[in-house]
Amino acid sequence: MTDDTLVDANVLIDVATDDPHWSYWSAAALVRAGEGGRLVINPIVYAEVSIAFDKIEDLDVLLPEAIFHRQDLPWEAAFLAGKAFRIYRRRGGTRSLPLPDFYIGAHAAIRSYRLLTRDAARFRTYFPTLDLITP
Repeated sequence: MTDDTLVDANVLIDVATDDPHWSYWSAAALVRAGEGGRLVINPIVYAEVSIAFDKIEDLDVLLPEAIFHRQDLPWEAAFLAGKAFRIYRRRGGTRSLPLPDFYIGAHAAIRSYRLLTRDAARFRTYFPTLDLITP
């Protein structure tokens, strides 16, 4: 297992929006995770966080490449996301397309990254081997 951490969008949005309930926990968790290895984001996380910004330059201030290693989604992760989504549908899930969380969880699982998130339930259910950093 690597000490690198894939960061879920909800943690970054907490910091970007100075969420009154979660910003302190999220900022502190980012610092701790960054002390032990790289902080990683992928295009899905970047897209989710971008919703809070009008200009790409402002988003890039929050997510500087010197701190947040940008990584493409591995093909193997896309496959694993599809398998997890199939389980979700068989268990009665109603969405017709794979959710971003499936891609994020699969990316972390394929690369053996820890996952920093506040959304533990879905990741524990569909990616039970993930090392999660959660509140």
